[in-house]
Amino acid sequence: MTLILGLNAFHADAAAVLVRDGQVIAAAEEERFRRIKHWAGFPSEAIAWCLDDAGLNLADVGHIAINTLPKATRWRKAYYTIVHRPSPRFLWDRWRNKQERAGLALQLARAFPEQPIKAQLHFIEHHRAHLASAFYASPFEEAAAISVDGFGDFASSAWGVGQGANLTLEGQVFFPHSLGVFYTAITQFLGFPNYGDEYKVMGLAPYGQPTVLEQMRQIVRLLPDGRFDLDLRYFTHATQRLPHQWSHGSPVVGTHFSPALSELLGPARSADQPLEQRHKDIARSAQAMYETAFFHMLHALHRRHPLDQLCIAGGCGANSVANGKVTRSTPFKQVYVQAAAGDAGGALGAALDVWHQLGHPRCKPMGAAYLGTRPAPREIELLLAEPQIADQLRSAGCNLLHLGDAGLPNEAALLDQVSSAITEGLVVGWFEGRMEWGPRALGHRSILGDPRRADMKDILNLKIKRRESFRPFAPSVLQEAAAEWFEFASPADADVPYMMQVYPIREEKRPLIPAVTHRDGSGRLQTVTEADNGRYYRLIHRFFERTGVPMVLNTSFNENEPIVCTPHQALACFLRTNMDVLVLGDVLVRREG
Repeated sequence: MTLILGLNAFHADAAAVLVRDGQVIAAAEEERFRRIKHWAGFPSEAIAWCLDDAGLNLADVGHIAINTLPKATRWRKAYYTIVHRPSPRFLWDRWRNKQERAGLALQLARAFPEQPIKAQLHFIEHHRAHLASAFYASPFEEAAAISVDGFGDFASSAWGVGQGANLTLEGQVFFPHSLGVFYTAITQFLGFPNYGDEYKVMGLAPYGQPTVLEQMRQIVRLLPDGRFDLDLRYFTHATQRLPHQWSHGSPVVGTHFSPALSELLGPARSADQPLEQRHKDIARSAQAMYETAFFHMLHALHRRHPLDQLCIAGGCGANSVANGKVTRSTPFKQVYVQAAAGDAGGALGAALDVWHQLGHPRCKPMGAAYLGTRPAPREIELLLAEPQIADQLRSAGCNLLHLGDAGLPNEAALLDQVSSAITEGLVVGWFEGRMEWGPRALGHRSILGDPRRADMKDILNLKIKRRESFRPFAPSVLQEAAAEWFEFASPADADVPYMMQVYPIREEKRPLIPAVTHRDGSGRLQTVTEADNGRYYRLIHRFFERTGVPMVLNTSFNENEPIVCTPHQALACFLRTNMDVLVLGDVLVRREG
């Protein structure tokens, strides 16, 4: 038996993955345990959980892989330092982070002092790990692959091709040029300062027009070979020391844009200022520029490898709007975006790359993304029986039914009651089985609503989410019905298991599902099958039978925090918000009155 532990550490979205004989058996982000969004540092809690879930300890692991190679591109780094002479503090910060990554054995020993480390350590170049996470997890025997993000191991983008058990990295875009940095700079410029806020710009973009696209073309310049350059006058990251925190908690990044960007686009917005139309236009123009540069790279990649299949990874792989346009805007016909496309996914890629480097045959596709924590036997029943919890539920006016009770004799009765609650406009918390791997709630840690109700977005934001009104909610759709409701450029577009692509909703269907139809008529799709999604599929199917609409609104089970991980966290979120119904495994909790 070959056991490989994959890690993303000393960066945002720290994570651990356990691979046994080429199969992913456990995967989780550290944020779910620490309860700090995008937690950065060493993923000791995620490692401990992966090992415990498999009934192992660290001494049982034969190989440990991390998604960084500190010595990668060292001559290029040295040349850049000599030519550009960045500040000493800039160099010190990078050296310190490099030393943390290189000291992997020491970090493991500190975190697990009673468990001897017998494993061979492997350092996998950042973008190779991204490419591996996409290609090896995919169902494709052969595919082109691309990784696009901020930076990792002095590069921001990479591309190559996978064939069977082999993956070749063929080219890269190096520091300081980066589409991820471009998008982050615009995100900060628009008054969204937190790490990971880029999705807000993507959600805001449909409310604007690309009125400053020409200015964006001054910032990002396309090169003939598919690459691009940034005009560094508009950025600060290349030579200045930017405040950042990658080691022990919430990630922090400094301001990436320079005063020159305000001269080009007008004054930057602060977080407390209202959003004006020009801000929406900047968001739309930035998204259009990203797509232009991304598709420029993909066209060049297809010329080198004229294949139908494409795998996408990297932090920018979370740009679901661009992902959904690939088959319409490039020659590729099938797209696979791994469930954790960003840096957390590098843990998976590092582990899978080592599996294939060891000479093993091609691993099986990853399949469903339910790879995280699950309740222990009777954990939910014991939680609900605690006197303090029982008192809280009574005070909240909650009634409980357990599967097998007279009022809830079987799963069909459970699905009837929940689907009926959704049709009544109630908000349902849905907690089932193993937690999802990646940033999206995919029907095991989800909050559900009726997509037909025009007021459902307002209901959710008032009762629970308390987030910006321009941000859309996503539909989970029966896969067999997806093509009837969405416009696809390729038949393969109808397979979107991880909610990583946005597609146009058919125009005649949009009035029927206003709660999941974004300003531009699109929806961030998750397709659902019974084989992968089980009870969640059957719930949506029951809602379909009631309403003729083969989908439910699905958003993450949280309230301005990481997605809930445990039954206790799910119950706490239910009780402190105005959620109406909670399904906690085989228990139905409902507020009355």
